[in-house]
Amino acid sequence: MSNRLGELLVRENLISLGQLKDAQDAQRKSGEKIGYVLTKLGILGERELTSFLSKQYGVPSINLAEFEIDEDVIKLIPRDVAQQHQVIPVNRAGNALIVAMSDPSNIYAIDDIKFLTGYNIEVVVASEEAIKAAIQRYYEAKSNISELMEAFDEDEVEVAEGEAEEDVVSLEKSTEEAPVVRLVNLILVDAIKKGASDIHIEPYEKTFRVRYRIDGLLYEIMSPPVKLRNAIISRVKIMSNLDIAERRLPQDGRIKIKLGGGREMDFRVSVMPTLFGEKVVMRLLDKSNLQLDMTKLGFEEAQIVRFKDAIDRPYGMVLVTGPTGSGKTTTLYSALSELNKSTDNISTAEDPVEFNLPGINQCQMNDGIGLNFAAALRCFLRQDPDIIMVGEIRDFETAEIAVKAALTGHLVLSTLHTNDAPSTVHRLLNMGVEPFLVTASVNAIVAQRLVRKICNDCKESVKMPAEALIEIGVTPENAAKANICKGAGCRTCSETGYKGRVALYEVMNFTDELKDFILQGVSTTELKREAIRMGMKTLRQSALGKLIVGLTSYDEVVNNTASD
Repeated sequence: MSNRLGELLVRENLISLGQLKDAQDAQRKSGEKIGYVLTKLGILGERELTSFLSKQYGVPSINLAEFEIDEDVIKLIPRDVAQQHQVIPVNRAGNALIVAMSDPSNIYAIDDIKFLTGYNIEVVVASEEAIKAAIQRYYEAKSNISELMEAFDEDEVEVAEGEAEEDVVSLEKSTEEAPVVRLVNLILVDAIKKGASDIHIEPYEKTFRVRYRIDGLLYEIMSPPVKLRNAIISRVKIMSNLDIAERRLPQDGRIKIKLGGGREMDFRVSVMPTLFGEKVVMRLLDKSNLQLDMTKLGFEEAQIVRFKDAIDRPYGMVLVTGPTGSGKTTTLYSALSELNKSTDNISTAEDPVEFNLPGINQCQMNDGIGLNFAAALRCFLRQDPDIIMVGEIRDFETAEIAVKAALTGHLVLSTLHTNDAPSTVHRLLNMGVEPFLVTASVNAIVAQRLVRKICNDCKESVKMPAEALIEIGVTPENAAKANICKGAGCRTCSETGYKGRVALYEVMNFTDELKDFILQGVSTTELKREAIRMGMKTLRQSALGKLIVGLTSYDEVVNNTASD
């Protein structure tokens, strides 16, 4: 239908030939249907598209966003069938079932649903984007929470209106009511099952939502009743040993839950006051999923040799850089795990301590009492250290002590927030560290990013023009033989096409030639050019290597790395 639909839209002057070509180019990259791509790119409005399809096929159109579908109707078509055929049941009238479809000419889908439900099928048309949103709205997490939500009696929970003070005693009691306790437990356990890294519980003026971050992206999971927001948030605060009476200041806590098979899960809890209540973010810390095997992080063979050479030296500094949530802590923990021997004294200053590592002395920072990275570093140097890890170098004071430690026979591991390895040098110089101290103390700088891996259960090869690959940096030889893949979407990956993440690395070792360049005061661009000439593989090159073998997608490469 895709090509025919595009031609019909051009014939009706709803889109131009140029716009159709742009949409087809985007379609080749994403694998989506042409109608979905046209609305996603803003070339054609959803209403215009459904109105056109309605006239073309002689069936009514429907605006799913304004229509409330009964749960009994939704249950008539299983979620996997709805996703497979991109349909959603809308209403039931006698022995007829009204079904919304983006392609009313799909006779196979209509026959399949008719056989499955036993109803006569009447078709209405809606855009594919609207159907996808409706599937997510009505099926996502319904199976998990529909029964639980029925147990709520909202009248039983007293919530103060406006700025009135909460009755802490009654609020504490309300959090012990079975439905609230069960819902919070469900949110925690469901996040673990879905492989989420963070849980966001967010209050707004008229809505209340729960989102999970899965493989780097946030997905809305459920919208509990607004009246329950204070009871739910207070339940989380009680579990985290926080003060439920204090709602004006941010608070931090921790929840530990035990799962089957002796498995434990930690949740790092952060509560922040917002305009309409407190927002809660919980970071899941699953020790069983902590990847400490350096060979499985995503390093390429030559990169891991360079990184190990840097951390195996008896002294010096190794810096890991990248944005928040790029896996820097995991890389440092894997390095510490490699270095952890009974003959060495290892101390870490972290904010916060994410995982407990046996045999390593971990120190939690507390700015409120003056225990910051600089103070902890000074203390470590009086504790007969061999290896020191500093959570982050944020200022000149911390950088100065770390450099001095690296120059006096200690191995120092730390992180910085920079875009790539070469720009880290100028970040240190801007902090006030002298160039000769940088070249004397730093062994290597590692930049990293995380990209999503294509789901193995629905991975499929896609044809992509060689020019498009060459444009993002693939060599002509590799472009000709590249195995470009994408995820079609399945139950395993919750229809996203991605499952899990892998790290991209850029390892810049400080050779004598590179040190001379830094002492000459060259720009970041020149330093990067020289590092590449010396054999450094950039983040984009690392990503292209994973694209060519079908580990990640074209979109992930373009969205997460900059061209060289």
